[in-house]
Amino acid sequence: MALTVKQQFFLAILVIAFPFSAISGDPDILTDFVVPLGTNNTQLDGNFFTYTGMRSLINSNPPTNFTVTKATMAEFPALNGQSVSFAVLEYPAGSVNPPHTHPRATELLFLTYGILEVGFVDTTNKLFTQRLQAGDMFAFPKGLVHYQFNCAENDFAIAISAFGSAAAGTVSVPTTVFGTNIDDDILAKSFKTDVPTIQKIKAGFPPKA
Repeated sequence: MALTVKQQFFLAILVIAFPFSAISGDPDILTDFVVPLGTNNTQLDGNFFTYTGMRSLINSNPPTNFTVTKATMAEFPALNGQSVSFAVLEYPAGSVNPPHTHPRATELLFLTYGILEVGFVDTTNKLFTQRLQAGDMFAFPKGLVHYQFNCAENDFAIAISAFGSAAAGTVSVPTTVFGTNIDDDILAKSFKTDVPTIQKIKAGFPPKA
């Protein structure tokens, strides 16, 4: 029986996702899954392998702020050792996911609604950009600086990202540079500007306690 267009589409996603999850930054485990410390293996059931943290997104109102809802090992312990995690990204009109990296995994972004301008910079400082529409996927290679921007003036965007690690990690470039008490003189010299300019930028990124 011939597959419908929709069946072919989802089969393609599965084909892409399988090798993506198999080749990752997490160490292999020697058991089927990792049982949390202090938990009796015989006490586990389907609830351990079920994550309900995305339910609030179903039928929710359009986002008013850029929001990331994660399903990583921290939120979903069953992912420990499974080399996969997900995130749902919600972008109000004109919002940006600032330049950042994921040090332990490639990100495969699937845009489900709206439009996004995306890009990453490789180790030769070459910028790769693309404008995505709903149904498009884009790969951000492991460890490289990348971003997403909802260039629509009056509409939001929604994307789902898969990572080849249960703990991909996120390092925000603006926050790391300007919100971590790096000396003003060092930053001024690095960015070829003056200290007052650095201090103005730092004012928007107060150091975390």
